[in-house]
Amino acid sequence: MMNNIVEIKNVSFRYKGSDEGLLKDVSLSVKQGETLLLCGASGSGKTTLIRLMNGLIPHYYPGELKGRVSVANRDISKIQLFELSGIVGTVFQNPRSQFFSVDTDGEIVFGPENIGLDPSEIKKRFDLVVDEMNLEKLLRRSLFELSGGEKQKIACASVSALLPDVILLDEPSSNLDWNAIEELKEAIKNWRKQGKTIIVSEHRLWYLKEIIDRVIYMDDGNIADEWTGKEFFGFSDDRIRKLKLRPVRIDKKYIAKFKEVLQVGNIEENTDKEIQGISLKDFYFSYQKRPYFIRRKKLTQEDTEILSLNVPELTIPKGTVVGVVGRNGTGKSTFLRCVCGLEKDCHGTIVSDGVTYAGKNRIGLSYMVMQDVNHQLFTDSVEAEVLLSMKNEDKNKCERILDSLGLLEFKDKHPMALSGGQKQRVAIASAIAADAKILLFDEPTSGLDYSHMVKVAELLRRLADEGRTVLVSTHDSELLELSCDYVLSIHHGKVTNFEKNQKSKQLPFMESQNIDMKKICS
Repeated sequence: MMNNIVEIKNVSFRYKGSDEGLLKDVSLSVKQGETLLLCGASGSGKTTLIRLMNGLIPHYYPGELKGRVSVANRDISKIQLFELSGIVGTVFQNPRSQFFSVDTDGEIVFGPENIGLDPSEIKKRFDLVVDEMNLEKLLRRSLFELSGGEKQKIACASVSALLPDVILLDEPSSNLDWNAIEELKEAIKNWRKQGKTIIVSEHRLWYLKEIIDRVIYMDDGNIADEWTGKEFFGFSDDRIRKLKLRPVRIDKKYIAKFKEVLQVGNIEENTDKEIQGISLKDFYFSYQKRPYFIRRKKLTQEDTEILSLNVPELTIPKGTVVGVVGRNGTGKSTFLRCVCGLEKDCHGTIVSDGVTYAGKNRIGLSYMVMQDVNHQLFTDSVEAEVLLSMKNEDKNKCERILDSLGLLEFKDKHPMALSGGQKQRVAIASAIAADAKILLFDEPTSGLDYSHMVKVAELLRRLADEGRTVLVSTHDSELLELSCDYVLSIHHGKVTNFEKNQKSKQLPFMESQNIDMKKICS
């Protein structure tokens, strides 16, 4: 019989400065070697449970804690964080928050070095992790040059190198492409074979089928229900939706679409004169700085080999939602950053409604919601953040936008005090408030639960219906299926496919939400 390695008994917790308790008399036991899934809506308490198990509460996040938490027979409140380093390993939702090095090799071995292991043992663990997680292509790289998904893989590797008994994963697939998710799945399987206790807090569920032993469903700071993994993954789609969770099954055609983005297919020409297009021309960019080569009339073979983005010409139908797909590190975020003018070395032009936009003018034409929204939250309240994006402050319009995204109750809160999914919605609210013609979203649903993902999908559709052109980089097949008119595939900075998307589902919350974008944005 397996012993309980994690014991949470009658725990209530309230963050310092918060009026309400986030956890309310929660009790949970986790057996040694068990693989557990924590699921539930954003803000339901999943991440707080993770922080209890790794000791960040109460040692890093202060607040009022009642009850008892023990890991491997150690009372969390009575030991120091460093005493848990070889016992509990955590992969956070934002991997950058846990990096200590500047390069991939140094980050993988940082943990073993920090606990004073012998150099030969460190080298042994490094080789083992690199082989198990297929990391050869990421070695000897700067962490600052990696995509979000690649950073997540390095974070998983750094935790694995410590050989902890308990591995905690907080939204581990949020920034991963389909191939990387398959690799994550294999890593979890391998940890299971090694007898590790694995606790996964996750919104994406489909890839965890046949891995999870037990499912804990969180709601409003309580454990509302629990099932075996077999029971849970056998639920109907309707029951999963009623729980406000993402699907446990994915349409096979979307699996194929995401996995086959490398194949060159149709680059559709806009032949319908009724549909206006936005033309992109001469979008070339390289992270390897070579002064003036982008401005040459004709690029050499040597030039094209170092290009991070190589899009000589592309026409996007105006007033549509275009899903931008591709593998991690293949150029999706670079494409969006160049379109909106954030990469100053990209000298491409945009032609819209007969007007040519170049250089700084592109910035006024578009607005981008970044993958890591912490980089674009500047003010001390949610309301002030949205007002900052408006050309002319309008508090009534601000409140309508916040209400449409379920954020009105948080309007006076500091943005950095919100959950990851809530921060994402604040950034989206700012994009709507900016009233730009081209809106760009980099993984806007990566940290969102199902109901809020549907709200974002609906808003994307409404924005397009109002004449805005929306480009959304995504690994979410659910979002692609619900909202995108076209799918643009990118591989190594080149457009390999651009085709109409045959959506097979209607937005399930469309009628009940009844969001009027004209009223919101007027």
